[in-house]
Amino acid sequence: MAAQAEYHRLEDYEEDSPPGEEELLVHVTEGLQDSWHHIKNLDNFFTKIYHFHQKNGFACMMLSDLFELVQFLFVVTFSTFLLCCVEYDVLFANRPLNHSQVPAPERSKVTLPDAILPAPQCAQRIRANGWVIFLLVMAAVFWLYRLVKVLCSLLSYWEIRAFYIKALNIPSDGLCNYSWQEVQARLISLQREQQMCVHKKELTELDIYHRILRFKNYTVAMVNKSLLPVRFRLPLLGHVVFLTQGLKYNLELLLFWGPGSLFQNKWNLQPQYKRAGSRLELAQRLARTMVLLGLANLLLCPFVLVWQVLYAFFSYTEVIKREPGSLGARRWSLYGRHYLRHFNELNHELQARLSRGYKPATKYMNSFTSPLLTVLAKNVGFFAGSILAVLIVLTVYDEDVLTVQHILTAITLLGLVVTLARSFIPDEHMVWCPEQLLQRVLAHIHYMPDHWQGNASKSETRNEMAQLFQYKAVFILEELLSPILTPLILIFALPARALDIIDFFRNFTVEVVGVGDICSFAQLDIRNHGNPQWLSAGQTEASVYQQAENGKTELSLMHFAITNPRWQPPPQSELFLSHLKEKVQQDAAAAPPAQRILAEGPLGTSLLSDDSATAPDGLLASVLARPILSASGLVSRDRRFIQPCSTASAAASVLASLSSPLPGRARVPSADSPGCHSDRLLPEESLLLSESRLLSLSRSAVLAEVASAEMSLHAIYMHELHQQQQQGPAPLAVGLWVAAGAPKQPSVTAGSAARASQAQLRELREMPLGGWAEEEEEEEEEEEEQTTG
Repeated sequence: MAAQAEYHRLEDYEEDSPPGEEELLVHVTEGLQDSWHHIKNLDNFFTKIYHFHQKNGFACMMLSDLFELVQFLFVVTFSTFLLCCVEYDVLFANRPLNHSQVPAPERSKVTLPDAILPAPQCAQRIRANGWVIFLLVMAAVFWLYRLVKVLCSLLSYWEIRAFYIKALNIPSDGLCNYSWQEVQARLISLQREQQMCVHKKELTELDIYHRILRFKNYTVAMVNKSLLPVRFRLPLLGHVVFLTQGLKYNLELLLFWGPGSLFQNKWNLQPQYKRAGSRLELAQRLARTMVLLGLANLLLCPFVLVWQVLYAFFSYTEVIKREPGSLGARRWSLYGRHYLRHFNELNHELQARLSRGYKPATKYMNSFTSPLLTVLAKNVGFFAGSILAVLIVLTVYDEDVLTVQHILTAITLLGLVVTLARSFIPDEHMVWCPEQLLQRVLAHIHYMPDHWQGNASKSETRNEMAQLFQYKAVFILEELLSPILTPLILIFALPARALDIIDFFRNFTVEVVGVGDICSFAQLDIRNHGNPQWLSAGQTEASVYQQAENGKTELSLMHFAITNPRWQPPPQSELFLSHLKEKVQQDAAAAPPAQRILAEGPLGTSLLSDDSATAPDGLLASVLARPILSASGLVSRDRRFIQPCSTASAAASVLASLSSPLPGRARVPSADSPGCHSDRLLPEESLLLSESRLLSLSRSAVLAEVASAEMSLHAIYMHELHQQQQQGPAPLAVGLWVAAGAPKQPSVTAGSAARASQAQLRELREMPLGGWAEEEEEEEEEEEEQTTG
């Protein structure tokens, strides 16, 4: 990021905010409690409305907060009890008890009350230990602080409850029946009746997203521009990524809402950070603040570390004992969630998208096996399993075997070893097709580095994917190490980026009427932040430093337009969406009809999909498998096409069927919207969902599934065109419609799904399709074990 200081000042395409906007943004609530005119902090208000909806109302939020307080109190109290009130010599039978007053048959038994000290003796032990008293005082202060914060939060959320009932006309018991889009539409309608924002007559969907995600968009942009020091090269470990909840909390405290942060309130950057003249002085001040914050973390490190260890012990010990393979399960890392997040993407939208990509990502990661490790795991599992089997048989034959010292420990450890060894043994029925699996992952996560294309089978790609999709054990270890490593990063690594951070906030902050200062990337402005390599050539004026990486501006714009079909984008963004729609229609004309591609869905699903009952997954499998099936001859080829259909052409064909309905097909009644989404089909007649699936889903759920499938197809299509553009000038579609006269032979640029080797194609031809159906249940069981293990 050495060239970060070369960023230029970006001007907002909207008119400048009127003088005195800061005063206009801070209002005093007028009238009665049920009047919501001139709300003084719309950021906080809209965020609470969103959280109230996502957390299912006041009762669930109240119980969650109260149990969080009780949980903290329990951990502290129970840990103190275990440390000071238990006589472990008695519990472990290392010291005999005085059984003079106990009947003879029971003298040899040690009960729990025998090992627990009386209350006066326990209190004396606590008073005699100064460290325990100090930790208890610290815990009490923190608990009281949390109690006050929870009480204030509950009072404010009670007002939000009243807002939902009186202003939005959404009853508490029916909140779960409303999607966020429906709540948002009522908010926009309410703005016309009651001026919640005084200096803007109407709110847009983007205004609401900007206020809820103001700071989140900055963080996503900094991760996208590789501004934060979260990547390190360590001996033996190589390249690693370290971003934990503790480090993220300190970064937000430092930049957004702490006492020395860059923002003077929730919606305005401090004026001195908008001027380039004092950038060096501000960078030195920020670097000093980073060091001081790191030193504060270093002082608090012992206390935070003790809490982290205790919380992890109480949270995961029982789970590990019950399901030892749970540590081998995977989760999306915190860095992965920021890397994969669109600009202006709410938490529930991101979670739904990553949840859809969980199974494909797990299957891709599990497809990599080490032959040497597999041999070792099989033999270790055999020896440990043999000993475990003997011990189990002995305990079944005579339960007195359990009284033998350490026998239960041995059984438990052997069970852990067997489970761990099984996790390294691959499924013998698994078909090796990493390119297609990675394409399925891309369909849901929407982002991946360019060098992954065509290199899905390499261990380097798998290691980089593991940084986004990490083991749960790695997540726990990182969180435990966070109190130690976070101060070091704040003191030594982060200050070197202080000047880059100052320049970033100056160059990428714009002022928007009715919203305040926001990250300019969140404007989804193709002209200022588009990338010519992502279909915005001729439409963007952005320099290399102003462009978002990995096509994030273009993909975020498409995602927001699909998620919010009634949103009216700015002219440059609308031009991009229209241009993309024309490209889709052009490529669709040179591809097989969508009905033919979807008719081969069962075969494509059997090749690439885990769950054939999920219609969007089956549709994506049909699109991704089409080049393989066409090239291998497993499906009939249309004589009108000289070359096999590429992934981009197949995706374009299906997208065109969604945006251009057949004669007689109904449309969703909605306001005009940009791009391909304005002409969306009525879900009941869409090609995406079966009749049984429609009956099991509500209308909002159907729209969500259709929107998800549409965005997945756009992600595949845009990545394919991006790859073709990088490889050189080539036609956007591989197939060619044969018109009258001599046809022109096109130059072939196959999609990534068509890059399978000839050996793989021969295997697909020779493999008996009936054999897959016979082993379907067994494969599902194996995949379920891999997911949980």
